[in-house]
Amino acid sequence: MSQNELFSFTYPITEADIVKANIKLNPLHPIFEAHFPGRPVLPGVYMMQMVKEVVEAWTDMKIRLVLGQDLKFLSVINPEENTMIQMELKISTEGEKIRIVAQLLSNAVVFFKFKGVFVQL
Repeated sequence: MSQNELFSFTYPITEADIVKANIKLNPLHPIFEAHFPGRPVLPGVYMMQMVKEVVEAWTDMKIRLVLGQDLKFLSVINPEENTMIQMELKISTEGEKIRIVAQLLSNAVVFFKFKGVFVQL
């Protein structure tokens, strides 16, 4: 589990040029009591944390975000309705830069899209 038991993910695998991981949310995590009472929603900052942690697992290195070019929150992730979600990543490197195109989805619903750059710590 990551982020104090909020989520866990399968080790990322590569299919063609896409890195994929399955993410399991813990709907009983205390963050959902405050965000939002009676209607739990996964905070966007944790979606970014998921991207970072999956990329770190795939690259086997610690990284930090240096540029978030495009962040789109397209649908709400309710952990009671969506305990399992998928992450799809396109990862390319240019010198020290790790360019990422990511999305979180479940079936045909895309919840979050991100384009950005990380660097190794």
